[in-house]
Amino acid sequence: MSEQIYVTSDLHFGHDREFIWKARGYNSVDEMNEDYIHKWNITVDNNDDVYVLGDLMLGDKSNIEFIKRLKGRIHIVLGNHDTPTREAMYKELSNVVEVAWAIKLDYRKYHFYMSHFPTLTGNLEKEYLRQMTLNLYGHTHQNTNFYEDRPYMYHVGVDSHDGYPILLDTVIIQMKNKVDECKGFLGNEDTDEMHSSKQPNIETVIQSVVNNWPNWKKGVYKKCLENTPVANESRCYKCVFENTSCGSSDIWGTCPIYTRDPPDGGFYG
Repeated sequence: MSEQIYVTSDLHFGHDREFIWKARGYNSVDEMNEDYIHKWNITVDNNDDVYVLGDLMLGDKSNIEFIKRLKGRIHIVLGNHDTPTREAMYKELSNVVEVAWAIKLDYRKYHFYMSHFPTLTGNLEKEYLRQMTLNLYGHTHQNTNFYEDRPYMYHVGVDSHDGYPILLDTVIIQMKNKVDECKGFLGNEDTDEMHSSKQPNIETVIQSVVNNWPNWKKGVYKKCLENTPVANESRCYKCVFENTSCGSSDIWGTCPIYTRDPPDGGFYG
C-alpha cells in the first residue's frame, strides 16, 4: 500500500471533563481514549504521515502513553493546550517527526497552511483552488467541515470526522465540491475557475442575505434604498448600490450593514 497523508486535531487524550467526552457520545474519558486509538490505528499504517493540528493530549504526563500507541509518522502543530512541557514530551517520542506552531505543506500542487487556529489565507477572487493557500485548522470543535462555508478553510478535528483521521486527498475532494457549491450560489457556471468573468447579480445576492437579517437591520437597509440618489464621491466606501445610498458623509464607512467583501469587491452583511 502506498504512503498516505492524514490530518486530524483536538483528540484531547486524557482530558477528563464531561464537556469533552460526554459531548462526543462517550461514557468516560477512558472509552474516548481507546476508541480514538482504535480508529486511528485501523486507518493509518506505520509508513503514513499524520498531521495533528493541536491539542493532542491534556492532563497528567502519563497520558503521553496514548500517543506512543499511535501508528504512523506524526507531525504536531501546537495548540492552546500544548504547554512547553507537553511540547518537550512530544519531541522525545519516536513516532513524532515534527513539532511546530504551523506547518506549510505542498501536495499535488496544492498549498496547505496547517494551524491550530482557523486562519484566513485566501479569498474567492478569480483564483483556482491550486492558486490559493488553503488553511487546515482545528480548535473550534465544530461538527461541520468548513469555517463560515469558506472552501479554503477546512476543519480537520475529530468532532466533524467521527474521531477518525481524514485522508488529505478526501479533504481536497471536499474542498472542490465546496467551491462548486459556492459558485452555484453565486450563479457562476464556470467549473474551472473560482470566479469567471461572469459576475453574479449583486442585488440577488444582497437580497438573499437580507432575508436572514433581524428586523432592525432590514430597516436600515430599507432606509438606504429610499434615500435620494447621491454622487459616488459622497458615499460611504462600502456602498454597493449604483443609484442610491444612505447619504452618509463618512466615506470611510460606518455602515451597520456592509461588513465584508463578496467576490465582486463590494460589501454585504
